[in-house]
Amino acid sequence: MKKFDNKYNDIISVDNLLLAWQEFLKGKKKKEDVVLFQSKLMDNIFDLHNDLKNKTYKHGEYKAFKINDPKPRDIHKANVRDRLLHHAIYRMLYPYFDKKFIYDSYSCRNEKGTHKAINRFRYFCRIVSKNNTKTCFVLKCDIRKFFANIDHEILKSILSKYIEGKDVLWLLSQIIDSFNTTSATNSAMAEFVASKGRGLPLGNLTSQLLVNIYMNEFDQFAKHDLKVKHYVRYADDFVVMSEDKVYLEKILEQMKEFLENNLKLQMYPNKVFIKTISSGVDFLGWVNFSNHRVLRTSTKRRMFKNIKKNTKKETTKSYLGMLSHGNGYKLQKRIL
Repeated sequence: MKKFDNKYNDIISVDNLLLAWQEFLKGKKKKEDVVLFQSKLMDNIFDLHNDLKNKTYKHGEYKAFKINDPKPRDIHKANVRDRLLHHAIYRMLYPYFDKKFIYDSYSCRNEKGTHKAINRFRYFCRIVSKNNTKTCFVLKCDIRKFFANIDHEILKSILSKYIEGKDVLWLLSQIIDSFNTTSATNSAMAEFVASKGRGLPLGNLTSQLLVNIYMNEFDQFAKHDLKVKHYVRYADDFVVMSEDKVYLEKILEQMKEFLENNLKLQMYPNKVFIKTISSGVDFLGWVNFSNHRVLRTSTKRRMFKNIKKNTKKETTKSYLGMLSHGNGYKLQKRIL
């Protein structure tokens, strides 16, 4: 296997930092912290470059806030300087690692995404069911607290298999170890305790790539060791299709064992099931059937709530576009 051969100096070069800044700037030009950083752009970029060159770079703290999309999520936002570096790292590492991923991994990848994942899911169901003439069983799995449970040491070990240079590994360690998952104790004081060496922040661009590198270990196991043919993964959600229910029950136990032993991840017990496609399978916001798919009820409610809050044409167009990917004619008519 050819290892990542970009040099550390290529990643931290002023040229790469400037290109990364142009990418980072999209949609953020009016943000107060971005305007402040740009007011002394070259000074800030040279300062960052020198800190990286001299290995005196330290990642800053994160600003935490919550969003509901659709369930409550904890977002941790780094400062502009660190986010610029995230872009500089990402633009160098992504092209190399994207070639290592399996075809049917669809999260946070160029020319992939939820719509292509759902279409691939439908395509596999048609193959397994022989155009809806046979029963197609679907194993649907969801990983528990995915980002919060990424083990730092395991992630670094995986990266070392692909990356030769110690300096690049050092830099990635600075990013990885800049964040630790926190959890509340059961005490009356509700003190917060850091879980050392675990978790990646949802707000980092690098986190999107790192979790795909982490889960690529599982993808390779599923495809090459278990030899699963009809498999689709989007982030922490994945499905396997087969006409043999017993086979799916068997590989489910093997998958659980691999995740726990090799990646220290666990599945949500109440979000793992085996159903027939004809009974409807909830996957990526849609309830999928043999010949059609309908929007999940919770997604539907959230959509109308957001439209009432935000009456801009762009919001309406966005949802109309989303509905065009399924059987949403009545909903489209209702929106209009």
